[in-house]
Amino acid sequence: MALDSHIHLFRPGRDGDARTLLMLHGTGGDEASFAGLAAILAPGAAVLSVRGNVSEHGMNRFFRRRAEGVYDMEDLAFRTRALHAFLDAAIQHHEIDRDRLIAVGYSNGANILANLLFQEPSLVPAAVLMHPLIPFAPGDQPGLSGRRILITAGERDPICPPAATRALHGYFERQGAAAELLFHPGGHELQESELAAARNFILQASPATLPA
Repeated sequence: MALDSHIHLFRPGRDGDARTLLMLHGTGGDEASFAGLAAILAPGAAVLSVRGNVSEHGMNRFFRRRAEGVYDMEDLAFRTRALHAFLDAAIQHHEIDRDRLIAVGYSNGANILANLLFQEPSLVPAAVLMHPLIPFAPGDQPGLSGRRILITAGERDPICPPAATRALHGYFERQGAAAELLFHPGGHELQESELAAARNFILQASPATLPA
């Protein structure tokens, strides 16, 4: 069953908040550790936090790589399809409103989230990609038109070169997405400026409560 394919946690929303944050961790994280970030970004929202199925020297990842920045493209395609099937099952099982679903990925989680958007842009109306690295040229995807995307990154990130980040932002713009880009002056770490930008983006993308 697709729902059993990924270890995950689900935490219902509170105080009438109908949003759900889909949380995808970076290398070495897990569903519990990354779920904590959701409380900072949207405290009342429901949380669906997923663990990657690949182990790299004991560290959880969402897909295999051959070296730093060199992806196993066949495995990326396979894992993206599997994650998509899981998410479809989880959305139905947990009765998640697809229109109020906002995806947040960091590093490796941002990379598979980006690939999900390339392949299945209807999955989420809005996404936050924190420190993504896409070392390939994705094909045109008309379905990205109108999707809301925030990319955050570090100007001195040794893992994700700023030029690659800007190229990804340009790609989303060319597809018609409402794409925003924020750099902080640091490296691969998350900084308060990008967390603040993500909080504001999430609120604007889907307010906690809809007008009566």
